[in-house]
Amino acid sequence: MKKFWQEFKDFISKGNVIDLAIGVVVGTAFSKIVTSLVNDIIMPLFGALLGQNSFSDLKWVIRTATETTAELALRYGAFIQSMIDFFIIAFSVFIALKFMMRSQKKLKEASQNILEDLKKLTRKQKKELKQKSNELDKKVADTKAELQTKTEQKVEVKSEESVEDILRDIRDALKK
Repeated sequence: MKKFWQEFKDFISKGNVIDLAIGVVVGTAFSKIVTSLVNDIIMPLFGALLGQNSFSDLKWVIRTATETTAELALRYGAFIQSMIDFFIIAFSVFIALKFMMRSQKKLKEASQNILEDLKKLTRKQKKELKQKSNELDKKVADTKAELQTKTEQKVEVKSEESVEDILRDIRDALKK
């Protein structure tokens, strides 16, 4: 039972459920707006064109009401109004989805452009780092060569001094 509740907790904490709940709330509010648009703006205009106060009152009476029976009628006005409601809601949802998809496409394109820019920047930085590394390698090689040359010169100088010192020592020894 504990596992069941954990699974339920995981399910309701997922983003999809929260998105769905938000969609239901927004959809309910949206439905009220569309119903008001149809009932309070569009249908009175249709009613005025047809000479009726309310478009939903249009009906075809099959049997009139009597004291003992209710009226039997086909309420095609209410049906037409429901159809208009449906088409307006469907059209509104279509427009909203089209807008969201266009926005999502632009967002995806923007993120792809940013990713490409980052890749280009990374390639440029790698190239610059490689160039700097090559320059440093050259400086190190030059410095090594310079140190080698100086070391060799010092060895030669010391060698020359040693020979002169030896010759001087031999001369001094022969004089004695």
